[in-house]
Amino acid sequence: MRFTGLNRQIVLSMSVLMVSGILIIWIGSWTFFAIAFKIDPGMLSEPDDWSPTTAEWLWIFAITIFGLGLAAFFAIKLASRILKPINSVMDSVRRVAHGDLSARAFAGDRSLGETAMLVDDFNSMAERLQRAAKESETWNAAIAHELRTPVTILRGTLQGVVDGVFKPEEVPFSSLLAQVEDLGRLIEDLRTLSLADSGHMQLRMAWTDLTLEIGEVRRLLAQEMEAAGFTLQLHLSDHPVCCDAARIRQIVLALLDNARRYAHPGLLRVRTRVQAGQYYLSVEDAGPGIADDLAPHVFEAFRRGDSARVDLNAGSGLGLAVVEAIARAHGGSAVCTRGKAGGSLFTIKWPVEHGAPPPAG
Repeated sequence: MRFTGLNRQIVLSMSVLMVSGILIIWIGSWTFFAIAFKIDPGMLSEPDDWSPTTAEWLWIFAITIFGLGLAAFFAIKLASRILKPINSVMDSVRRVAHGDLSARAFAGDRSLGETAMLVDDFNSMAERLQRAAKESETWNAAIAHELRTPVTILRGTLQGVVDGVFKPEEVPFSSLLAQVEDLGRLIEDLRTLSLADSGHMQLRMAWTDLTLEIGEVRRLLAQEMEAAGFTLQLHLSDHPVCCDAARIRQIVLALLDNARRYAHPGLLRVRTRVQAGQYYLSVEDAGPGIADDLAPHVFEAFRRGDSARVDLNAGSGLGLAVVEAIARAHGGSAVCTRGKAGGSLFTIKWPVEHGAPPPAG
């Protein structure tokens, strides 16, 4: 047992109480018998007497009452120090149970280590609950906002067909299909983030040559990117890496789609390399880059710059959050910095041999 915190305080209090009691008995008894002997020796019992005198009985009673009072004083003082933070936690727990997530407990005397730790742990839990509740409100509002536009368009068009306002051959089905695809991507992004946050994202790890995977993504997006004025430039390492190829393709698609929506038309550089046991995947655009105050929060869900908020071509605000979640699931990380050309440089890294044995041969 370590004599720290609460243990130490109890041991010290009991030791002080014991020493104080012994000293009081010694000094008090010596004083009592000295005074009684000088005043009237008959007040004291003889050495052969087994029964105390009345004066001695009164002394025994007085010293007992005083000892009990002293013990009660120390006990009440120590109990107050111990119970004050515990009562604070109990009161805060009741407030949290009734929906007041802003409730916090007070440690008071922090020399009682265990109770101070209890208060700190409770406050940390309450803070996380409050933050989770606020995030849930933000997510609900953001999701409702993102769903409103495509659902409104679909409902309005279909209602027009039912009411005879539009003829079926006049309906722009390609536009409606695009709205449905946006809804599908939003649902898939939400599912990916939910799995990542709950720790249930399942990765199909295998040794992969990402040169082929990224080349396939380039082929799929070539026409769309060229139409938007972008030119893809690949600098890829052929070093195999252990990863979920489908999830890495999802990362590349999200980063390229983000560049298509927000970057100036121009050169897009996609690079991969291996360094110090880490596999690096980066996408760099030509500008205008991300504001310095937004860069640390760019991977947060539904976090977008002011210009993106009014841009009808803006995405759902989940793409980069999905990128960071997939990187984290691979045991890696995602960062956003400013590239040499002044644009945004997104870099994803994860261990080369994360979660799988080395390739044979």
